[in-house]
Amino acid sequence: MESFQHAQTMAFAIDEINKNPNLLPNISLGYHLYDNCVMLGMAFRAAISLVSETENSSTNPNCTGPPPVIGIVGDPSSTPSIAISSVLGLFRVPIVSHYATCSCLSDRKKYPSFFRTIPSDAFQVRAMIQILKHFGWTWVGLLYSDDDYGIYAAQSFHQEMQLSGHCVAFSEILPYDTNPRNIQHITGVIQASTARVVVVFSPSSLVIPLMEEVVLQNMTGRQWIASESWATSPVFHTPRFLPFLGGTLGIAIRRGEIEGLRDFLSHLRPTSDPRNTMLKIFWENMFGCSFKTGDKETDGEQVKRVCTGQEDLSTTNTPYTDVSELRAAYNVYKAVYALAHALHDLMKCEAGRGPFSGYKCANITNLKPWQLVHYLQKVNFTTGFGDHVSFDKNGDALAIYDVMNWKPNSDGAIRIYTVGVVNERLETGMVLTLDEDAIYWNFERKKPPRSVCSESCPPGTRQATRKGLSVCCFDCLPCGDGEISNATDAVECMVCPDEFWSSPNKDQCVPKEVEFLSYEDPLGISLTTASLLGTCSCVLVMVIFAHHRNTPIVRANNSELSFLLLLSLKLCFLCVLLFIGRPQIWTCQLRHAVFGISFVLCISSILVKTMVVIAVFKSSRPEEKGAMKWFGAAQQRCTVLVLTAIQVVICAIWLSTASPIPHKNNLYIRSIIVFECAVGSVAGFSMLLGYIGLLAAGLGKKKKQPLAELRNILKKKRSCPCTGQSGNEEARKGIHRTSLKAIAESIATAIKGHHKPKTIKFLKAREKAHP
Repeated sequence: MESFQHAQTMAFAIDEINKNPNLLPNISLGYHLYDNCVMLGMAFRAAISLVSETENSSTNPNCTGPPPVIGIVGDPSSTPSIAISSVLGLFRVPIVSHYATCSCLSDRKKYPSFFRTIPSDAFQVRAMIQILKHFGWTWVGLLYSDDDYGIYAAQSFHQEMQLSGHCVAFSEILPYDTNPRNIQHITGVIQASTARVVVVFSPSSLVIPLMEEVVLQNMTGRQWIASESWATSPVFHTPRFLPFLGGTLGIAIRRGEIEGLRDFLSHLRPTSDPRNTMLKIFWENMFGCSFKTGDKETDGEQVKRVCTGQEDLSTTNTPYTDVSELRAAYNVYKAVYALAHALHDLMKCEAGRGPFSGYKCANITNLKPWQLVHYLQKVNFTTGFGDHVSFDKNGDALAIYDVMNWKPNSDGAIRIYTVGVVNERLETGMVLTLDEDAIYWNFERKKPPRSVCSESCPPGTRQATRKGLSVCCFDCLPCGDGEISNATDAVECMVCPDEFWSSPNKDQCVPKEVEFLSYEDPLGISLTTASLLGTCSCVLVMVIFAHHRNTPIVRANNSELSFLLLLSLKLCFLCVLLFIGRPQIWTCQLRHAVFGISFVLCISSILVKTMVVIAVFKSSRPEEKGAMKWFGAAQQRCTVLVLTAIQVVICAIWLSTASPIPHKNNLYIRSIIVFECAVGSVAGFSMLLGYIGLLAAGLGKKKKQPLAELRNILKKKRSCPCTGQSGNEEARKGIHRTSLKAIAESIATAIKGHHKPKTIKFLKAREKAHP
């Protein structure tokens, strides 16, 4: 009955066009109807008959002029449309289908004159992908019919799923035969799969055996997605299918409204067209009667009554008279009007401005089919319902679908409701609009089901595909140290920048902890305390020596060099403070330079004193009485200044060429930045330490002389040039920890070895003087 409604919709559209004075004035359109009997051969024979004029296709015997068939509306199926278009396309005969959706028909090279008012399956597949994306269904099953419609739709579906990162859990063909074993195999695959969503591209006739088996096996818990070919089929809307198909989502052709169609369908009478055998067959099936009066036909045991032809169609409630859900019929209506508008534009052509060679127009009395194809490609109009009709370069209509939902009705049956729209626009692409609150879900929680092979990986992890399985089946592995993922289902972890580290949850990069030897650190506190104590000790010794400067002990120890030595030791103690705190440019430049100069001053003072003492011992011998003339006060000062000036020059060259600068070092521990001073020029730093070592070696040559108090000092001095090698164990706070220890120990030893004995003598002498 639906097919007959489509045929009568075509008749209504032609009648409406003929009555419209603004469309094709002075021209009347006629038509001829063929029943393809759902057979490819019959459909092909009918199309060839139309264009070859083997039958009288005109409804008006007085019509003259061009061949009566200027275009074909149909076939509704993809496979017959492919066969017909392959042949008629050679002659450029325009064909406008209202229901053939195979994406293969968009090939303009193979089907140059094919048009359709229904979107291609390529658009339908993209619309379904939008629904799957919206609900997060990445793991779905696929069933499709074993024909051009199903095969091409399945190919497009696989391609789009792969592009979107989704996966097909299984893919099965719905056979045309009704062998129970084949159907049972398919239901077994569905039950064994973890996919909860099943997409079906198939005519309703092939879905019926499958759903019968689903009911028989009591298979629930599946979300069905119906293609447009069965999304609105009433055959499934019985209470028997509700527990299994309730909640189904489907893609349906855009619904339309045609004003006056119901009255036209209701006033149809067999007497209006006595030659129309199709109408007589429909009438007999509708009212259960027969037009044959000679023999009494029986329907089972009941005798059929005779049809009068005056039965009232308006009293019936069938799909034929139901115009509330005009979808395929609405496409037929648009197809007829598309041909009419193309013919109207052809007739409006002005002489000398035509689109054909020599700017000629088409001759209505000698119209060629390819000329109408040209105008059909450019057709552009709006229906009375407000829908825009035009074709793209492939002859496809604008893609717009209704999203349907199967809900339970008050009588326990299934009723279809529109819950959304999918519209493809040039600016934004495919756009899905859904009213989620209006969707009925046939699950216990009344919420959309989860259909994934693996649950999503949270931020802080990455996907690791399981070997031998699709990309949708994966394990979630945590990101490594220093790597993060801040999105769900991340494929790879991102490495944090140099000065950042991954948070504990590995979902964001946080600034690395910066460490340096601070005054709050226990070692910093200890060194600061030692530095201040050492400085105070030097000051105390200086005060004691100054107080006893006229005593023989002080005078014998060369008071001037002793005070210079104490000053250098005090500077050495104070320079320890430059190694503590956040490194800055000026502290980095001063710490090694100040210490190097102060320490050289200290060593040179001791060296000169040592040389003086040795000279005194040598002058006691008769053969070396003149040795002391080379070690007078002026010579001593000059020697100390020269030796110290050399270190000053070294430091000046070092600081002027490549001075030390603050440096953030993350090589010791990757998660922590050690803020330290880079030495800048390694050669300059080596010369500074090498010069200190050279002076220390000069002192070492004298250690066999009677100056035992210097031996301990020299042992401590040697640790300073080696600090770069021993500092690895203290890396977290910087290599200079070991340097500071060596500096402090060296200075303390100098005080202890050189000044402690004399200071104790002064203090004991004071006790004796004041008992």
